[in-house]
Amino acid sequence: MHRDFLEQLMETVGVNLSTIVANARTDELLEESQRLADELRARSEELQVQQEELQRSNAELEEKAALLVSQNRDIEAKNLQIEQARQELEDRAQQLSLASKYKSEFLANMSHELRTPLNSLLILAQLLAQNPTRNLTAKQVEYAGIIHSAGSDLLQLINDILDLSKVEAGKMDLNPERVALRRLLDYVEATFRPLTSQKSLTFTVSTAAGVPVDLVTDDSRLRQVLRNLLSNAVKFTERGSVELSIEPAADDELPATVHRGGPVVAFRVRDTGIGIAAQHLDAIFGAFQQADGTTNRKYGGTGLGLSISREIAYLLGGALTVASEPGEGSTFTLYLPVARADFKEQSAHAPAVRSDEDEEPTALSDASAARPALPAASPARQIRRLLVIEERPRGLLSLVAENAVVELTAGRDRADREDIELITAVGPQEAATALATQPFHCVVLEVDMAHGEALQFLDAMDGDEALRTVPVLAHNNRRLTPEQERALQTRARLRPLELLSSLDELRERIALHLSADQPGDVVPLVRGEHRPPAPQTIDTTLQGRTVLVVDDDARNLYALSGILELHGIKVLHAENGRKGIEALAAHPDIDLVLMDVMMPEMDGYTATAKIRQMPAHTGLPVIAVTAKAMPGTARRASPPAPATT
Repeated sequence: MHRDFLEQLMETVGVNLSTIVANARTDELLEESQRLADELRARSEELQVQQEELQRSNAELEEKAALLVSQNRDIEAKNLQIEQARQELEDRAQQLSLASKYKSEFLANMSHELRTPLNSLLILAQLLAQNPTRNLTAKQVEYAGIIHSAGSDLLQLINDILDLSKVEAGKMDLNPERVALRRLLDYVEATFRPLTSQKSLTFTVSTAAGVPVDLVTDDSRLRQVLRNLLSNAVKFTERGSVELSIEPAADDELPATVHRGGPVVAFRVRDTGIGIAAQHLDAIFGAFQQADGTTNRKYGGTGLGLSISREIAYLLGGALTVASEPGEGSTFTLYLPVARADFKEQSAHAPAVRSDEDEEPTALSDASAARPALPAASPARQIRRLLVIEERPRGLLSLVAENAVVELTAGRDRADREDIELITAVGPQEAATALATQPFHCVVLEVDMAHGEALQFLDAMDGDEALRTVPVLAHNNRRLTPEQERALQTRARLRPLELLSSLDELRERIALHLSADQPGDVVPLVRGEHRPPAPQTIDTTLQGRTVLVVDDDARNLYALSGILELHGIKVLHAENGRKGIEALAAHPDIDLVLMDVMMPEMDGYTATAKIRQMPAHTGLPVIAVTAKAMPGTARRASPPAPATT
């Protein structure tokens, strides 16, 4: 019965168990379905968020794409503008190059046109100042000297303008060489000691330890810069001092434009002058600019010196700076490399360095210490000796004489020289010894020496037949008595004696006498209304020679003819190259041709070339006469053919 009960119950229990198992499985599946539904819902929400973000990104991309299209259009437009600007710049560059070419040609032609009448003026003024026929009064001679001085100033202005134009056009040539610092300082002393003495200024030149003995740079350009700086210092200083100090430059003070491949030297020019206001420190380096630019300014000048000096300093690898206070003075500093990297290749060795033990040169005591040279020496011409007689060694007159010698020999060819000896004597005793041992071209005498020694010395010279004709330039500081003045005036009518009170005029007369071939060739200046009984004998060494002057300018013909005919030279004229060749054919005895470069119909270059093709005149000396100062003119006027001068 139990078994039957269980058998009957088994089916029901199995169904219930199956139902329970199925329900449990259903519950599990329901929970799983709910979980999956929740996950699906969450995924759907995430997808919806991502879709929204994607939509936003697409919108941003569309905006960026539109912006990119707009930017591409702008870039294309700007590229077109840039191309147009580049073409305009190229056109402007070509125009600037053409303008620079025209400017150079204009300056070359204008320099010629300005210099041609100016040279004639200077030559004729000098002839008038020499007064060879003694028919001018002292006042007229003085006027001629003023004309010559003013013309020289104008010529210097033309040179400054040409220098500035060459710098701006990049046409200024540099000639680096080894420059001895001692010789440079001697030049500064000889040039500016007389100027500062005339204004009663203290002038000092000093060098610090470690300064090189020599530099590798352009000597003439360095002198030009120092000359401009020191001239300004003297010009704008009424009392006090002017100083040039040379010292090694510290690295922390060098301007950015200075070449730093080696040691640098600082040339400092200090003065106690009027000073410069801070707002004018930059303007003074501009062309034609001065601190005081008003029409009623106290100090004259064109304002070109500092502008040219700054550009030259840059070309030399250095820089020019200024520090100043109004009423306290100024300090201009020229920073200059001892040897620029691109200059070193032209020097044999590195410059030596000065130490504290280097001995400073003493006063000019021997002839070798002051022996500048004149070029184009002739073996038959003697050494030109100048004797300076003063009360103290290396006095003011010695410095003036040194300056005259430096100016006389500046810019000349160093390969071919003629010696000039400058000898100083303290008092008449030393002078007498010097005159007894060797001949002299000229004597510079301080006439207001104590105890009337100068007049006694002149008496001794007049008593010696060999010394009676030696020219004497007597400097008078206006300390003589009226009787002494009259005695000297009387003596000046009987012997070659010139009384000079101006140091500038003394310097010019020294240079003129040292340029003469023989002592006494220079006609003395007339200093009073008295006239000598007969004009001085003119050098007739060239008398009878024939010179052909080929020039289209009547003023040049007149000036050159006046000088040549004064020496007995026969002068023939031709107004252009073609007529010059015809004159050569008609006068085969012509000894020399002065050939103008710029002429109508046939210029000097073409005419000289045709003369060289004439067998009879292949060796005829031809001297090119031109006022053009642009680069290449000298080279073109002096071709390598040995027969052309």
